[in-house]
Amino acid sequence: MAQQIDTDASLRLSEMFFSIQGESTYAGLPCIFIRTTGCDLRCTWCDTAYAFSGGRRWRVAEIMEHIARWPCRLVELTGGEPMLQKNIHALIAALLEQDYTVLIETGGHRDIRGLDERVIRIMDVKCPGSGEHEKVFWDNLPALRPVDQVKFVITGRADYDWAKQVIEKYELTAGPEILFSPVFATMDARELAEWILADGIKARMQLQLHKFIWHPDTRGV
Repeated sequence: MAQQIDTDASLRLSEMFFSIQGESTYAGLPCIFIRTTGCDLRCTWCDTAYAFSGGRRWRVAEIMEHIARWPCRLVELTGGEPMLQKNIHALIAALLEQDYTVLIETGGHRDIRGLDERVIRIMDVKCPGSGEHEKVFWDNLPALRPVDQVKFVITGRADYDWAKQVIEKYELTAGPEILFSPVFATMDARELAEWILADGIKARMQLQLHKFIWHPDTRGV
């Protein structure tokens, strides 16, 4: 029996746009972004504070109609914090029914274990430099699968060393793809690359590709 999807369910969105994926193992691919409004974290390096409030409510049916105009089957749900939206599962169900590949980027402090198994999770683990590391929901980490990704945003050596400890404690090298991302225009990317090489960490370095293509403050890309 087909799943009943509530297309009248609504979510508050900050923006929707079609761009080049700038992060994760999908970097460089065309991607539709659905950015939800609202976040209960305040990371020191946040580059989307405009999504903390505002936006407007969209019904799932409206969202599906809006994104259908773009020639792409890859969608990322991001924020803000998409897991704060009680109807996020209705949107995910609608996307999956239409054969979209669905990525969800989450701050890692909300339980992701109830997500549809077909959704690819990109989970941030907030390092101390974010100011929010004490809010990590650690039970999420054992739930991550090889198709999922775990991201550490690095502000400096202390964050890097802390991330290494987390990787070892939770044996992440045997699970999801590990992403290390230097804070744009703050952390020296070459220095981080040299640390990764020196330690032989099985991690992917990512540089937020979109910020090199467009001005770093450009929205909708």
